[in-house]
Amino acid sequence: MRKEDKNTIIEQIAATVKEYSHFYLIDMTAMNAAKTSDLRRACYKTGIKLMVVKNTLLHKALGTLDVDYSPLYNSLKGSTSVMFCDAANVPAKLLKDIAKDGIPGLKAAYAEEGFYVGADQLDALISIKSKNEVIADVIALLQSPAKNVVSALQSGGNTLHGVLKTLSEK
Repeated sequence: MRKEDKNTIIEQIAATVKEYSHFYLIDMTAMNAAKTSDLRRACYKTGIKLMVVKNTLLHKALGTLDVDYSPLYNSLKGSTSVMFCDAANVPAKLLKDIAKDGIPGLKAAYAEEGFYVGADQLDALISIKSKNEVIADVIALLQSPAKNVVSALQSGGNTLHGVLKTLSEK
């Protein structure tokens, strides 16, 4: 491959890393063609961009960016594929659903401005909440006291109404 072609690929990888806020490094070495195709379809359905990269080109692309990705460099061995996404936990959930006997395996991930290295970090990545989930939790917490006040006022009104109705019947 010519140097110009490599530089173009490095620029494309760097642009993709900038475009997406989270990415996972996975190992798909032991997957056959049918399973790889199934993984690609599942990624497409969930909004994940799957890209097979050369380790050296990915290393150089990460080196050109502003963020220090050095904790991920030791994971760049063997065959590497990258899953890019905007929600931090979606690829982890997909890997958990599809993975059989650790295949495809998680090498490392960059999610929510943190580094997760090793396959044992998959459960931690699944538990990360997306932005929409956090907003929903905050709204639920804010609505809870208001609901309590409204229900207390309604129950008091019902009690008062019941007492007045009983008195009027006597």
